[in-house]
Amino acid sequence: MPENSGVRGVKSASRTVALLELLAARGDRPARLDELAGELGVPRSSMYQLLRTLIDCGWVRTDTTGSLYGIGIRALHTGTSYLDGDPHVRAARPYLDEASEALGETIHLARLDGPNVVYLATRESHAYVRTLSRVGRRVPAHAGALGKALLAERPDALLPLPEGPLTACTENTLTGRAALFADLARVRERGYSVDREETVNGIAGFGFALRYDSPATDAISCSVPVARLGAEHEARVVAVMREIRTKIERSLSPGPGAPDWR
Repeated sequence: MPENSGVRGVKSASRTVALLELLAARGDRPARLDELAGELGVPRSSMYQLLRTLIDCGWVRTDTTGSLYGIGIRALHTGTSYLDGDPHVRAARPYLDEASEALGETIHLARLDGPNVVYLATRESHAYVRTLSRVGRRVPAHAGALGKALLAERPDALLPLPEGPLTACTENTLTGRAALFADLARVRERGYSVDREETVNGIAGFGFALRYDSPATDAISCSVPVARLGAEHEARVVAVMREIRTKIERSLSPGPGAPDWR
């Protein structure tokens, strides 16, 4: 819980959230009881009781031996509800389809979440397979087109960057703050971001912040294999994505009584 929230955290609730986030971050790597207890600094007996409670509720699953633990199906239900209940995601979906049809490339919608971006929707290219673009995937904001488009909407002094060195996803990721700040200045000048194999080797990306919020929290991008990214195709990608951004922004004028989500 943020230190300046003015609300005292509930220890059991914080522990539950930390456990679920840890299991979710492991993906397809199940965890053992001792691993979870050690990672979260919780007594083994307390961790076991918490796991059994969450298993009964469907938030955690276990294998037939009862020794391995992973995220449960209730997490999927909740995540789906988040997407279905978000008006921005609903409004953007047909325009993501339009961009996909026009360009034949992979199109993303993502949201800034602290120092990361989280994928909210993806339209995959039929010309190549990407296994890393699933909904819910988290990527460091400094490491790709979506994140850099959103970071550029903020002053350098207020960027939500982690402490210490910036994580490298590839050898091309900008891990120095001076280099990143210089790149964000270019993003502000041209109006969109460019990722030259900074998130995934062999893939370039072009990101566009959606300015229905200020500062923007959502962005769209187009990912293209560098092997077929000529100057003409790049110009078309930028032109189409600019038009798609405008259409999404125009469709999202706030309606009366709509909640202003934080």
